[in-house]
Amino acid sequence: MKIVAADDERMMLDELVDAIHKARPDAQLDSFQFPSKLLEFVEHTDSLDAAFLDVEMGTMNGIEAAKAIKKYFPKVNVIFVTGYDKYMKEAFELHSSGYVTKPISEEMIRRELDNLRNPVTEEKKEGLTAHCFGTFEVTMDGETLKFERSKTKEMLAYLIDRHGASVTSGELCAVLWEDKDADKGTNHYLQVLKKDLIDTLKQIHQEDFFQYSRNEYRIDPMMLKCDYYDYLDNKPEGVWSYNGEYMTQYSWGENRNSWIMYRKL
Repeated sequence: MKIVAADDERMMLDELVDAIHKARPDAQLDSFQFPSKLLEFVEHTDSLDAAFLDVEMGTMNGIEAAKAIKKYFPKVNVIFVTGYDKYMKEAFELHSSGYVTKPISEEMIRRELDNLRNPVTEEKKEGLTAHCFGTFEVTMDGETLKFERSKTKEMLAYLIDRHGASVTSGELCAVLWEDKDADKGTNHYLQVLKKDLIDTLKQIHQEDFFQYSRNEYRIDPMMLKCDYYDYLDNKPEGVWSYNGEYMTQYSWGENRNSWIMYRKL
């Protein structure tokens, strides 16, 4: 949610900003002491969901500011903030969303934001998501993760397949290089893949998802949305999404797919 707040008194503005932050900590909030700066911001921003405006701001009152803002964003939710109620009639004529009187409290702000005249539909973040049925893909908020090496993706796929169970370096090497015995070369390459995975997860602020010690690796399944995990939990979306295929690009996925098909009988 994108919110602006305006009050020409610095102390009052700080109190308003503090109350909004407490009521809606995830909101993008911009505050202004001067109406001219507020309108300059509004002119150049691409969206605005709510505006908390002090009714009396010296050079321009809140009613005038609201009219100017609505020229750019007709559906913006305007909540007037004042120590008086003499402007209430004009506020309602502007189809404002709300009207709160000073002193302001977190509860008052939350009540207004929970009962907006024009409700704000906020896009829900998908988070870290793995698609195992069919071709394996892993995304963050809908964006496909990009790795420096294809084997890094396969390493992650196998750890997800293990559903949080620890995997040794030897097991990973055997899975990733089926036709090659583990040696210094494969162990070194495994460390390269490990670094690639760590760096990729750091970029999306999900580094805690991958956990490791000197010779063991695992993922935290609680941090992942996954169709295979939903299937194991008998969630309808997981059961319906199974199409008879599982991580088709990896040969080791055939055994898991056979197990799923047998379980389904």
